[in-house]
Amino acid sequence: MMQTVNVALGGGRRYDVLIGPGLLDQAGAQIAPRLRRPRVAVVMDEVVAGLHGAALLGVLGASGIDAPAIIIPPGEAAKSFAGLADLCDRLLSLGLERSDMIVAFGGGVVGDLAGFAAAIYKRGVDFIQIPTTLLAMVDSSVGGKTAIDTPRGKNLIGAFHQPRLVLADLDVLATLPDREMICGHAEILKCGLLGDAAFFDWLAAHTPEVLARQPTALSHAVRRCVEMKAAIVARDEREGGARALLNLGHTFGHAIEAEMGFGEAMKHGEAVGLGCALALRFSVTLGLCDAGAAHRAVDVLARAGLPTRLTDAAGPQLRPDALMAHMRQDKKASGGALTLVLLRAIGDALVVDNVNPSTLRAFLLEEGAPA
Repeated sequence: MMQTVNVALGGGRRYDVLIGPGLLDQAGAQIAPRLRRPRVAVVMDEVVAGLHGAALLGVLGASGIDAPAIIIPPGEAAKSFAGLADLCDRLLSLGLERSDMIVAFGGGVVGDLAGFAAAIYKRGVDFIQIPTTLLAMVDSSVGGKTAIDTPRGKNLIGAFHQPRLVLADLDVLATLPDREMICGHAEILKCGLLGDAAFFDWLAAHTPEVLARQPTALSHAVRRCVEMKAAIVARDEREGGARALLNLGHTFGHAIEAEMGFGEAMKHGEAVGLGCALALRFSVTLGLCDAGAAHRAVDVLARAGLPTRLTDAAGPQLRPDALMAHMRQDKKASGGALTLVLLRAIGDALVVDNVNPSTLRAFLLEEGAPA
């Protein structure tokens, strides 16, 4: 059964997030009424193109929509200045007009890159998100954050550009590798940690069903995350306050990803899971959170198959000074001071400004980072 979550924004702007099975088959019927003329450019990577590209293009064509495809390489490396320049050039070569639309069909990389291109192409065109990973369904496809990476950090160059529609077809997750399901589940657990203790308790009991793609459990988990994100984005579209809480685990996680080179050794969801575990234990170090509650939450992360210790990361040594240098580049940082999203309790997150660098460095050493 399809479920709808509405994302309400300022100035009367709003869009729907549709969640359920079989939505790919409805893509033409859902997208056509939102077009000023029947033309879109579909951006997808090589993997999604091979699995689902023909199905989507066929459905769009059957609805009378001209839908040329732009296929990009898979992986985080595509989210770069070079990848953005190539995508924009290919959009221009198609003669895409401002009255046309871009469809981002893929995971977070495709959504972020195509969304950013939509934000800047001819000073802005509309776009639609059709996420194909669990992580993108519960996080990056909703809320309008678009960005590319640089060697200095993740998502540092970007824009807020809201989609016109999000179609989250749960059936496409049947082809998603188990590791990617675990990555998406990290963001689901993060949602419970930051603002819904009862949901986190439910996840502690039902994580196996979610990871096994059991329809009822999966639908509930995705819908609850989208509801939580929609409510936060409605209050704070451009991350001036409450929306920063959605970055729980991300300041640690992005630093780890950057230091490890944004490769396969540590995927984004895995880094978020590890970042959440670090945030929980650092909250205990600062006397914010009960140690028993933090230990229980970290155990839930570990039982989901996520890394929870720096020593779980296979790759370059994660030295404290290098990690902290990346953390100072974080978008929440102000005046060079460190800012972290931490926890008072499960379901109760807060933003902590001016984190003491010496305290954080000592914590990272205790966590196993080499001196």
